[in-house]
Amino acid sequence: MKNKIFITILLLFFNNLIFDNSFAKEDFEFNITEIEITDSGNIYKGYKRGTISTKDGVVIKADKFTYNKKTNVILAQGSVEFNDKVKDYKIFSNEIEYKKDSEEIFSIGPTKFLIESKYIFNSSNILFLKDKMQLSSNNFSQLNDNNSNTFEFENFIYFLNEELLKAKKIKINLYKENKDEFDTIYLTSGFFNLKETTYLAENTEIYLHKNIFDKNENEPRLLGASSNLKNNITTINKGIFTSCKKTDNCPPWSIKAEKIKHDKFKKKLIYDNAILRVYDFPVLYFPKFFHPDPSVKRQSGFLKPQLNSSDILGSSLYIPYFNAISENEDYTFKPTFFKKNIIMLANEYRFKGPKSSFIADFSYLNGYQSSQPNKKNSISHFFSNFNLDLALEKFNNSNIAINLEKTTNDTYLKVFDNNFDDQGLKPNNYDVLSSGLSFYLDHNKFNFSSGLNIYEDLQKINNDRYQYVFPYYDLKTNLDLLDFSISLHSRGSNTLYDTNILKTNIINDLSYSNSFFTSEYGLNNNFGIYLKNINTLSKNDALYKNSPQSEISSLIEFNSSIPLIKENEKNQELLTPLLSFRINPNDMKNYSTTARAISINNLFDINRLGLDDTFEEGKSITVGLNYTNTKKEKNKLSNNYSEFKLGTVFRDKNQDRIPITSTLNKKQSHIFGGYTNSNFDNIKLNYNFTLNNNLKMIDYQQIGANLSINNLITEFNFIEENRVIGSSNILENITSYSKDDKNFLSFSTRRNREINLTEYYNLIYEYKNDCLTAGIKYKKTYYEDRDVKPSEDLLFTITFFPLTTYEQEIN
Repeated sequence: MKNKIFITILLLFFNNLIFDNSFAKEDFEFNITEIEITDSGNIYKGYKRGTISTKDGVVIKADKFTYNKKTNVILAQGSVEFNDKVKDYKIFSNEIEYKKDSEEIFSIGPTKFLIESKYIFNSSNILFLKDKMQLSSNNFSQLNDNNSNTFEFENFIYFLNEELLKAKKIKINLYKENKDEFDTIYLTSGFFNLKETTYLAENTEIYLHKNIFDKNENEPRLLGASSNLKNNITTINKGIFTSCKKTDNCPPWSIKAEKIKHDKFKKKLIYDNAILRVYDFPVLYFPKFFHPDPSVKRQSGFLKPQLNSSDILGSSLYIPYFNAISENEDYTFKPTFFKKNIIMLANEYRFKGPKSSFIADFSYLNGYQSSQPNKKNSISHFFSNFNLDLALEKFNNSNIAINLEKTTNDTYLKVFDNNFDDQGLKPNNYDVLSSGLSFYLDHNKFNFSSGLNIYEDLQKINNDRYQYVFPYYDLKTNLDLLDFSISLHSRGSNTLYDTNILKTNIINDLSYSNSFFTSEYGLNNNFGIYLKNINTLSKNDALYKNSPQSEISSLIEFNSSIPLIKENEKNQELLTPLLSFRINPNDMKNYSTTARAISINNLFDINRLGLDDTFEEGKSITVGLNYTNTKKEKNKLSNNYSEFKLGTVFRDKNQDRIPITSTLNKKQSHIFGGYTNSNFDNIKLNYNFTLNNNLKMIDYQQIGANLSINNLITEFNFIEENRVIGSSNILENITSYSKDDKNFLSFSTRRNREINLTEYYNLIYEYKNDCLTAGIKYKKTYYEDRDVKPSEDLLFTITFFPLTTYEQEIN
């Protein structure tokens, strides 16, 4: 019966198709499983999913269809897909009404609209005028483009052919290469040409991604009354830029300008009639001002300028310019203009290849008047470093390095210390310049290095200041067996110094040592045999002879200790007596006048005198005692402990060639000791001392204390040397106090009590937040070295991160 009814309906349906051409031939073609016809053949209903298509390329799929023949309107319901194959767009919704005569399409509920695989609209209750190719909705909507950018808006109209979008309450997320980073733009209303990438908008807010300046606390943003984008230049009218974290108050600093332009290609922010404001108070005016945009990591243009002040040089302005020559090559011109008619023209060149790198920093300085005699007022420096990775197959590392350090003025580095960018080129020691070439090989079985060095001592005069070491080599290899190890260390050098003193040596060390073994009585024992072959030749050297010499010396060492442990639930106590027996049957070279310091920390080292070409002579017994008390937390050893160490050296007779300052030349050396206490979270103490063996005088003591109470941290360090060890007496203090997370106070001083002179005072107050640092610095130094004179400065400094730093002396 049901089959007969279904066949009858189909016959009626096809009868209507045959006799109504406007429906069958011109408008729609039905492919539907089940159809119901009502209203005298005017209403057609399709069920169980089907397809309706038109001659102009439209295909509609849905679970249910209702077609009104009188109005020529189709209502599709249930997983609706509207596909215009000719004009290349698709509509997905749960319900779509298609008015064929007026070519209007209206969706009900959530809707997705796909256009040419370029854009995806997600909206609801949209209206699409098919003949005008116009899409619109009054509801919240989202647009995704093929660059993964997202647009959110309300009340939009979009013209498909022209790719024009007009909307209100707009939010745009512009994603970077790293999809976790994006900039966000808020617009009250806007008109966009997506094809030409242009727009016009009102009330603009642009929030750049937070870590764009490598500082997550920042919230860099641009605000404006209106904005537009054309030819890849975004213009913000009546704009404000700041990198400061957003709060309810005005930002610590901002730049307010009549216009702010962002050039996407040149990656510049350009300001017209700009005013720098600090807490909304105007401080500087710039008719024209620009800087690289925050996304720039490496681009030609001016870098952050800086205003400085110095008691020696006066005020200065530093204006660096960066030139990106290629992807792996750049050059920076770094001029500094001083108030005292001094101009420093500094330069930096960098190259980075797949296996090599080169960096050079050089300058020319004119107008500086040195106090040194016969010194020109034009001085310069040149620092460079070259590295080449040889990439030899059988080696873990293989490289060649060449460095050069040269200045034309001995106090250049000290006077112009603050005018150097530290790129790893600035010498660590301002009194000694080092240049040379080195070759290095790292193998699983050995390490080898070789090269040449030239040292220039800026404290000396004439040719005596130079020391030449060429060539030199150093070879190390180890053989580790089950319970002992054998190591070979061979090195040599040819050194010319003090104009006419030449010294050549080749030193070979062969050492054997076994692992600690424990006796039946609980003693931990080990021994070592050390052989040294010294080959020397010299000219005018006080230590080496003028004819070739070859010597062999040896040192035998036996160590023993017994750890005594006492343990309970609260702490662990460890008492360890130590013994070290040493025998050297050979003579040592005469180092009696060489300064060498011994402490409890290096007393048991095999080369405690730090001498490379000789062993400590004679027979000696080193005796020590270590006591450690460590607290426990949850039955585990904690970081809170106290430790006390004592040690001394006995020998059978005095040895006149051992350095006198070490006191190891006597039958009994001084007594060396140390105490450390870290039992408390807010107090750390350490004390090292050297006690005369008559137990009456302390010839050396070093006291260190670190105290932390809430936001106050203070550190004291006291060093005193007396009699044979030395004659220094130094007291240092570094104190810092943070009132809160923005206000900081620090103080540091160093006093030389031997000459009753304070070397320096530094008192600094700083106010810091995420984008601004302001401070007052008081610095007083008593140090004097030729052009470097004692100075007293009171400075005001302020840094607008990441724009610039300004420093000015307060008179």
